[in-house]
Amino acid sequence: MGKYFGTDGIRAVAGEFPLVDDFITKLGYVALDELKKATACRYLKPQVIIAQDSRASGPQILSALEKGIRASGVNVISIGISTTPSVAYLVKQTGSLGGVVISASHNPSYFNGIKFFTNGGTKLPESLENAIEARLDNLSSVPAPTGTYTENVSLVKQYEQFLMATVDSDLLKGTKIVLDCANGASSTIAPNVFAGLGMHVVAIGNEPDGTNINKNAGALHPSFMQRLTMRERAFMGFSFDGDADRVIASDEKGRQLDGDHIIAASALCMKKAGILNHNKAVLTIMANLGCINYLKEKEIEVELTSVGDKYVSEALEKGNLSIGGETSGHIIFSQFTSTGDGILSALQFLQFVKKSGRAASWFFNQWQKYPSRLKAVPVTAKPPLETLEGFLPGVTQIEQTMNGKGRIVVRYSGTEPKLRILVEGQEEQMVSRVLSEVERLYQQKTEVH
Repeated sequence: MGKYFGTDGIRAVAGEFPLVDDFITKLGYVALDELKKATACRYLKPQVIIAQDSRASGPQILSALEKGIRASGVNVISIGISTTPSVAYLVKQTGSLGGVVISASHNPSYFNGIKFFTNGGTKLPESLENAIEARLDNLSSVPAPTGTYTENVSLVKQYEQFLMATVDSDLLKGTKIVLDCANGASSTIAPNVFAGLGMHVVAIGNEPDGTNINKNAGALHPSFMQRLTMRERAFMGFSFDGDADRVIASDEKGRQLDGDHIIAASALCMKKAGILNHNKAVLTIMANLGCINYLKEKEIEVELTSVGDKYVSEALEKGNLSIGGETSGHIIFSQFTSTGDGILSALQFLQFVKKSGRAASWFFNQWQKYPSRLKAVPVTAKPPLETLEGFLPGVTQIEQTMNGKGRIVVRYSGTEPKLRILVEGQEEQMVSRVLSEVERLYQQKTEVH
């Protein structure tokens, strides 16, 4: 992680540094200036596609950001409130230089963020983020804008048509589905797509007011969606997060299917259909051991990456692989997209389940999660873990007490001031003990540090 960029762009409380007008304008200018230098293709249009989610702070950030982008000589096309993956798709379809999304994804409404996309629809590589950061602190002002600003919300319809074209509408027609749109960017798009395919849609969380995005709704709060799926006797249910780049599902019994479940089930179906490249799937280090072991039992190789869908995307591209993602529901089907897309993932998973002739609950029952606890410890600073003398060796010693029946993952959040401690093991009591020991060790080492 850099000074400003986390695992998914720049994110902070709106109105607080770095999400203040002057910095945002400089960011827009430098980011597009660097993106122009890094992009060799002369056939690309000097324009960016920009979208925002439903947060009240979005319009002000857009105003400051587009001035900086236009100062670099690049034109700005705003598509209004739309999803992160829609921008990734439209950048490639329109031959644009890049894309920008104003969103804090799953975070509360008072947060916001800015993430950039290359002309290939991928997140910026770290080398480019580093180049942008190196210039920002020394930039006193930006030139006068020379690029233009236009709005074209009709481009979102192109994205909706693309989503519908990825599945067999005859197979899905008449299927009853519950959708929770988190009062976010997918509030109109997701119901349009599922209903457009002839499905019977029960939509909730689709009335954004600028302050209710992710509030007791969406992928981080899927329990109501799960209960509603069971009560409505729906085939499945899906919850998206604020910018719809992730999805959590429910089977017909109201049981949660997270990213691990969706990836495992999809990979199994793809393997049987002969479309799982190299019989391999990509997961992150936060994936549940139960999922990892299940895939290995099914002779599906697993590659583990750092947390962040851009690392998953890089692994998929490097290995020419078909599917990968995160437990949180960021899932990439590389045949169609290069970034996490909640709506697309929901459609693909739904189609796989329908083609199997089974209920979604069958896939839920195929493997069991190892007991797992993830604790987010608030921090005021993020000293590199390797600089805390004795901490990482201490974590290794604690892990050894699990006798090969569990694991520990410790990392800083890339989007929040928190240390995340993940402990998994075969016994709940052991997991709780180990989690407490790791947290206590960290506190001891940071006090000394």
